[in-house]
Amino acid sequence: MLVLFIAVSFWIGSLANKATQGGGFMKGFFLGNRGLGAWALALTATIQSGGTFMGFPSLVYKHGWIVALWIGSYMVVPITGFGILGKRLAQLSRRTGAITVPDLFRTRFNSPALGLMCTIFILLYLSFMMFAQFKAGAIVLQLAWPTGGELSLSEETISVSQARYHTGLIIFAVTVVSYTLLGGFLAAVWTDLFQSLLMFFGVMLLLYASLSAAGGLENATMTSLKNTGPGFVYGPGFVEGNADHQFLPLSLAISFFVVWIWGGVGAPAGLVRLMASQNTNVIRKSIYLLSLYNLGIYLPLIVICVCGRALLPNLESSDQIIPRMAILTTGKWPGGSLLAGLILAAPFGAVMSTVSSYLVVLSSGVVRDIYQKFINPKAAREELRLAAWGTMLVAGLVSVLVMWNPVQYLQVFIIFSTSGAAATFLVPAIMACYWRRATTKGIFAAMISGATTILLLYLCGILGWTPAQNIGS
Repeated sequence: MLVLFIAVSFWIGSLANKATQGGGFMKGFFLGNRGLGAWALALTATIQSGGTFMGFPSLVYKHGWIVALWIGSYMVVPITGFGILGKRLAQLSRRTGAITVPDLFRTRFNSPALGLMCTIFILLYLSFMMFAQFKAGAIVLQLAWPTGGELSLSEETISVSQARYHTGLIIFAVTVVSYTLLGGFLAAVWTDLFQSLLMFFGVMLLLYASLSAAGGLENATMTSLKNTGPGFVYGPGFVEGNADHQFLPLSLAISFFVVWIWGGVGAPAGLVRLMASQNTNVIRKSIYLLSLYNLGIYLPLIVICVCGRALLPNLESSDQIIPRMAILTTGKWPGGSLLAGLILAAPFGAVMSTVSSYLVVLSSGVVRDIYQKFINPKAAREELRLAAWGTMLVAGLVSVLVMWNPVQYLQVFIIFSTSGAAATFLVPAIMACYWRRATTKGIFAAMISGATTILLLYLCGILGWTPAQNIGS
């Protein structure tokens, strides 16, 4: 089933390649000739990713119902993001002829240095987001391998599992880089749309399978409670062992509720989608579509992971909970392997769609905002194409090397990338769109202060310079 899914992605990439041949390379390859309709804009907003099906479910499995507060604000991201910036950003990008986010800032403020700084920050944050996706894609293929879904691994099979992970990592990298090379932005958008529909179908199927296997939601919750402790059902969340901290204090829950809203608005990949929309009416329709779609994805995933804690109480790698549940709950069904493949296409599609989108944004930053602006302004179409392809290949290779020995929780990378991009780009984007008196110095100050704040806070956390929590009774 996953082989068929990969083949369809290649076919869509080839169709996108033909569609981009008509216009100029830069506008066609990196912006799809500004032709996104409501469905394409709503379901390809790059909100679903490896974090949706791996990182976020991992936290639900580990800590319980409280994580719903973590993700609840995703339901209103379209209203805030598209509503605040959508119309104005699309108008501004058409007026300036901007193709990329750095292009928009450079043209709006007539500052090549500002455009270069935008490019550097985009390369930093999106690289971390891409790294996380490569681990997620490799895990899906690792578990989908024949006998790869065994629920426990002995010491003798650990090396075999690692080999399957590495094989899955390479297959995933070759697949997603190849079809993005074929069709650029449109390949990312059209495969996103196809994959988003599969995501919804896969989540609904897994929701039914999980509730059936766990004996209903109440039974799943009570069984999970017995396997963990009161924190799994009540705040601030279950933490294994004698931990000296709370998982999600109220202040942090509020913080995450806010950060996901602004992260969805300020992410460069999301801004590019808005720049590529057809018109304001398309943006308005996409708000409703995406809000309902998010509701149908994230709330069922919480229920699925609660059922997962009941059915698989001692899963060592919690990032694997969704693929494991897909294999376990459909194992005794007629055609269970095929259905498991359909369900696994959901996380695999989410990961592929995110990587393809970020590959386009990264390569556009290097080709448009560095190579064409500073190295060879008169570069021919074929030269630009080769530069874009080279950038994507290098990005894919670096991601494979970084994730060869992956981090334990991919959500760590995703949170850093999302919060960093929001802190760096959100306020400058609002200033560029709505404040006529905004200056280059002001935008510089906003970007640098936002990025510095995030980096310093992470540094404090890494070095342990954080205040002690008052756990209470």
